[in-house]
Amino acid sequence: MTITQFTHEFEAAMPQLKSYLFRITASIEDTEDIVQDTFIKASLKLDSFRGESTVKTWIFTIASNIAKDNLRAKKRWPEEVTDICREKALANPNYFPEIAAIRQNSLQAEFEIKEHITFCLTCIAKSLPLEQQICLLLKEVYEFKVAEIVEIVQTTEAMVKYYLHTGRSKMVHIYEGRCALINKEGTCHQCSELNGIFNPKQDFEVEKNKIEFAKRANDPNREALLDLRLQIMKEIDPFNSRGSALQLHHIQHNRKLIENFPEKER
Repeated sequence: MTITQFTHEFEAAMPQLKSYLFRITASIEDTEDIVQDTFIKASLKLDSFRGESTVKTWIFTIASNIAKDNLRAKKRWPEEVTDICREKALANPNYFPEIAAIRQNSLQAEFEIKEHITFCLTCIAKSLPLEQQICLLLKEVYEFKVAEIVEIVQTTEAMVKYYLHTGRSKMVHIYEGRCALINKEGTCHQCSELNGIFNPKQDFEVEKNKIEFAKRANDPNREALLDLRLQIMKEIDPFNSRGSALQLHHIQHNRKLIENFPEKER
């Protein structure tokens, strides 16, 4: 494979690669650095590519290894991350002026419930062990096959299936206890709160009923409701959506807070 051919393949994979890396790092800067490092490292190793996998899988393998090295020393986010960050945001007098400036100056700063669902899923997934988070995203959002994930994560098929099972089970459990969209006793109402702030003229119940998993809140198959959340995430590019400027800001805001949040206060 020539460098020209590889560059073409890399550029084709770039949107999904950036989206994936941002969702596991929660950092635009880290995402851009890892993308650049991945291109350089892969370019220098072109002779080692034997075509036993797709170029895209090979690229994701290199990028995932770099990301894992960067993330090993980072704290896992707590399950109640959105509650913690909400309280800190409300106590910060600069937070809402920052949001107002983004909405005024960006064409990608609309608040939509689906955007917030994706934001929430990104944050909650970061409470999983890193391997579970990576496997879940690769399989359910970026549509890699289990055999490809085995190569990317560099483990066995049995371990990938274990990570997927335990990661999915944990996400179902967290949402069951927290999400008011599917559980009237849920503790998190941020979708309705934020929609009321950003879209005060909208009827939230009408908007909520446009969300398939909210309409199926009484469905006993809670795994299916998780799949519907993941489908929403699959459809939204955090760097190129109607609300991407807000979503990027919110996730990075949460990352900075959690990285500096005292362990004893969790």
